[in-house]
Amino acid sequence: MLSAADLAGRLAENAEAVCRHYLSAGRRAGNYWLVGDVANNKGQSLYVHLIGPRAGRWTDAATGQFGDLLDLVRETCGLVDFRDAAEEARHFLSLPQPEPVSGCSSRGGDAPLIERPAAERARRLFRMTRPLVGTLADIYLRERGILRASTHAALRFHLSCYYRDLVTGQTTSYPALIAAVTDAAGAITGVHRTYLSSGLDPDGVGKAKVEDPRRALGGLLGYGVRFRFPVSAPVPVLAVGEGLETMLSLSDMMPGMPMVAALTANHLAAFHFPVGCLRIYIAADADAAGRHGIEGLSRRAQECGILPLVLSPELGDFNEDLRWLGPDRLTASLRAQMVPEDAMAYLPG
Repeated sequence: MLSAADLAGRLAENAEAVCRHYLSAGRRAGNYWLVGDVANNKGQSLYVHLIGPRAGRWTDAATGQFGDLLDLVRETCGLVDFRDAAEEARHFLSLPQPEPVSGCSSRGGDAPLIERPAAERARRLFRMTRPLVGTLADIYLRERGILRASTHAALRFHLSCYYRDLVTGQTTSYPALIAAVTDAAGAITGVHRTYLSSGLDPDGVGKAKVEDPRRALGGLLGYGVRFRFPVSAPVPVLAVGEGLETMLSLSDMMPGMPMVAALTANHLAAFHFPVGCLRIYIAADADAAGRHGIEGLSRRAQECGILPLVLSPELGDFNEDLRWLGPDRLTASLRAQMVPEDAMAYLPG
């Protein structure tokens, strides 16, 4: 089985091909490959030696990061564990995959493999993202009628996010909308990824054509993607629902109300109520799983002395209402379902 040094050496022998694949936004300049950073942004602060005794070694002059091409593969793909980086490198080099060895690491002989917590991997991935405004993810949401997405700190964009097919084991990368899942104190416990098409589709930007274009990483239970949410402060009124686009649609209509996307019906039912909560609006999805989440969360809210109020869309979900019925009709529908003082405080007009 190839060691880490062997893999890095094989990658160095194909340094320019590695750079063209993983750092496609860069360009060759003499004996170097120049690019903005490990997230594959345009620029020239990161340089990779392509030939000579230092072939494959790279340095980012802006951040001080450096390493070999195996490190570069790990960074560009948002990986943390050596095992995943080695597998990606072998796939690129078309090398056979090793037989699994229980309790061993190929970096350290018989040293135990250290598995970092998923939350740590999620935070690392989020650090590799860029602001949403003007990106493919921003366009994706705007085409769905969501115009204020770039104002939310929880939403970011990754130009080339690692994707592994869980059936075939094949790996690739896609642009992705990245959403931070946080606890009440604002600490990132996980991330949600929406993999996107390249933007060349004549029908506009859509989800990547893969089996599961939405994936989560890290701790979700009890938490969620938060919008306009004060950190460690009482939240007397809020709205919570399943889908990211559902809650972003509602946030566009009620930009002053704290909101949370729990991401699945089961996580919706288990959402942790914030301190000082008096009323919670639960955004419904028109399916059986959605009803299960609503019932579970409503029951827990009542047990805690919190008033649960269900907001129901006219169509399948609130993003469909926003796109097909328009913001004025959606606003009117929400006003009819809310406590008058909340409608006055949070809805326009």
